Amino acid sequence: MNGRSHLPTILLAAITALVAILLYSPLFVPILSSFFDLNHGQVDWSQPTLSAYKALAENSDILAALRATLIVGICTVVLSVVSGTLLALYYHGRHAGRGALQFIIFLPFLMPPVISGLALLIFFREINFDRSLVTVIIGHTVFVLAIVYRTILTRLQSMSRTLVEASYDLGANGWQTFWRVILPNLSSAMAGGAVLAFALSFDETMITILVTGTESTLPVRLWAMMRLGFSPDINALVALILLFAVLLCMLTARLLIPRQMARFHA
Repeated sequence: MNGRSHLPTILLAAITALVAILLYSPLFVPILSSFFDLNHGQVDWSQPTLSAYKALAENSDILAALRATLIVGICTVVLSVVSGTLLALYYHGRHAGRGALQFIIFLPFLMPPVISGLALLIFFREINFDRSLVTVIIGHTVFVLAIVYRTILTRLQSMSRTLVEASYDLGANGWQTFWRVILPNLSSAMAGGAVLAFALSFDETMITILVTGTESTLPVRLWAMMRLGFSPDINALVALILLFAVLLCMLTARLLIPRQMARFHA
């Protein structure tokens, strides 16, 4: 009976392990390949080398695309977090036009990216605004704003109103209440929204293709390289990006875990 009772658990564990292998094993292929040379299109497993990382450091096109991607991502995070916070505060204040406000915020995110990109392209063309990294930043901000806004609004709605009322009762003005009461309670939601915004901006391709100018972001550059095939230094780039993603996830988890839970587990 004991063997039969453990059978469902063993079966679920086996299925979970199989799904994890299928999902994550492809990630280790470029990581391992980045430490070996290619010989006539085949990986030479006989001798490890760092030549792919050296080639990546000398690849000015890829580095320029990565730099452009980081600039776009950071600017998108700043604009979306600031705008999302202000819009969430406006909505939470029960001002007029709340329904229309949410419709405007969520519409670009719910539409297919190609439609949002075409709409932005037509808009920039009609106002004679030259396409550049600025238009890419605007496009990404419009796209990720809904995620940041909703993350911050959810945290704002769960915050007790008695905290704000107590702040006013103790003599604080509106700015002091926002800076010392509301903002600290929103910090974890803002950090989570910022990470999501950066991840979506880093990966966005369709909108970027339609609104970009002469400078290409990394996804657009890799998209163009697919026709000719990837060089070994791309494996090194993938390995570094995966390492950065893991560190970013660990940092985010550290920031989002409440201090009370950290003390409890300690």
